[in-house]
Amino acid sequence: MSQIIKNIKPIWEEKASPVVDFLYKIKVSPNTLTLSGLLLIAVGSFFLANGYLILAGILIFLGNVCDALDGFLARKYNQQTLFGAFLDSVIDRYSDILPMLAILFLYKDDVLTFTFTSLAIVGSYMTSYTRARAEGLDVECKVGMMERPERSIVLILSIFSGFILYGMMLIAIFSNITTFQRIHCFYKKAKGKGFEL
Repeated sequence: MSQIIKNIKPIWEEKASPVVDFLYKIKVSPNTLTLSGLLLIAVGSFFLANGYLILAGILIFLGNVCDALDGFLARKYNQQTLFGAFLDSVIDRYSDILPMLAILFLYKDDVLTFTFTSLAIVGSYMTSYTRARAEGLDVECKVGMMERPERSIVLILSIFSGFILYGMMLIAIFSNITTFQRIHCFYKKAKGKGFEL
């Protein structure tokens, strides 16, 4: 998690706490929030592919809010489960790719936007994969300039502003840099643990 997100997180949780309390009171589960977020992002991606940027931005933003609330709800009310953690990670991958696939469709005749969006998809997936693979080898690598929260913020702002090319350029460049930061992190930590490299 980047330092910016670390600083914002306590403020976000303080402001979101009444919402989470209400959701718990009406018996909304973290998994329901996770799936609701995916549905909102999927519908938003449909509108994005058809050029309705503001409506798409609102729906994708709300989907990301659901994604941010599910983990907070699970932690606050001790509803964390192994399946919930697994489901959240899987749904995150769908939530990452659907808006970018919509952008590929919308800008299929724009070579520059299409290229950078493709690179953004690669970077987003490699960022997630390098962390997951490192953790599978018992090495934690939660480092990098552009993790999922930053990618989501840039994506949403670029949709609302209409500067989608610039958003895709930022995600493409910095998510791929993050991938190499995680490779470097793994190398250093694995070497420090005495693993054969």
